[in-house]
Amino acid sequence: MRKTASLEVAVPWLYLKGLSTGEMPSALAALVGPEAKGLSASTVARLKQTWREECARWRQRWLDADHWGYLWGDGIDSGLRAERHRLCAMVVLGVNARGETHFLPIEDGVRESTQSLREILLNLKARGLHAPALAIGDGAMGFWAALEALYLKTRQQHCWCHKTRNVLNTVPKSGQPKGKQAL
Repeated sequence: MRKTASLEVAVPWLYLKGLSTGEMPSALAALVGPEAKGLSASTVARLKQTWREECARWRQRWLDADHWGYLWGDGIDSGLRAERHRLCAMVVLGVNARGETHFLPIEDGVRESTQSLREILLNLKARGLHAPALAIGDGAMGFWAALEALYLKTRQQHCWCHKTRNVLNTVPKSGQPKGKQAL
C-alpha cells in the first residue's frame, strides 16, 4: 500500500544493477527518501519472484493470434565473454497486421550464431509464429541461415540503418555528413 511510482521504477533498476536484496532498503531510502521505509528484503524477494513468473509467461505466450508481416532480428553484443564465446542478447521484433511493433523474444545467445538464432526461431515457430512476409537484419549471416532453414518463403532485406553505417564507415570522416545526406 505504500508503493509509489518512484519505488516502482527504482526497485527493478537496482535489481538489474546487481544490488543484493538486503541492500535495497538503504539504497532506496537514499534515492527516494522516507517512502522506502516499508520495503524489506522479503518484499524485494517477492517482487523478484513475481518478475520471474511474469517473464516466464511472456516468454511462453502464443503468437498465433496475430499475423506477423515483418520481423527484425539482431544481436546486441554485451562485451562479456563466457568460457569461450562472446555473449549477446538476441532480439526479434515483429510487426503485426495492425502495424504494432512487439518484442517477440529477448534471449541470451552466443554471438549472432546460426545455432542461437535457429533455436530462437524454432521456439517462435512452436509458439505459433507463421512465416512473415519479410525479415530484416543487419547482415549477420547467422540470422539469414536460420531463417532460410525454417521460413523458406520469407523475403530478406538488409537493414537500411546498418547498411548506411556500413557505407559511411568506408568514407573519410570529412565526407561522412555529405555522404549521409546523399544516402
